[in-house]
Amino acid sequence: MKNKSLLTTAKKFYRRFLKLRGDPREISLGFALGLFIGMTPSIGFQMVIAASIAAFLKWDKISAAMGVWITNPLTAPFIYSATYFVGSKIYGTHKVFNPPDEMSISIAKKILAKSPGIFYSLTIGGIVLGIPLAIAGYFISYRLMLRYQEELKKRFAAGKEKITKKKEYIKGKIKKARRKQKR
Repeated sequence: MKNKSLLTTAKKFYRRFLKLRGDPREISLGFALGLFIGMTPSIGFQMVIAASIAAFLKWDKISAAMGVWITNPLTAPFIYSATYFVGSKIYGTHKVFNPPDEMSISIAKKILAKSPGIFYSLTIGGIVLGIPLAIAGYFISYRLMLRYQEELKKRFAAGKEKITKKKEYIKGKIKKARRKQKR
């Protein structure tokens, strides 16, 4: 049941993304920015950060906000585990953090003392993993947007042609009726 609702949600997201109006390049740049920001440990502020940067760069703010949805309650544990793992290898945080069974003031102080290293590891890992994700996201979304907009143009042209034929048919009927009236 959950797989079905997850698939339905993904389809809705895809349809909404494709219906964004604007230049495919700006939409894709905004989406790539959102994916990149979504990999950083700025959860809770990601949409604001992505939309603000997108506005400043004149990229699509909505697609930027949609891109950060890569980090959600289902994916966050996997994303932050991967970013921490990569970042800790680069930054040099070798010890894995294991939460204690019981909390005390001294343990809380130790955790807080390690928090900058954990944050740096998450940030570095997020940047390292976020750059290729953003690049791939840009090219994939750009192709999808171009294909969708071309399809819309074809449908619009077909509809316009259909309307033109209908108008010509009606005009022909009117002319025929007028000729009959004149007789």
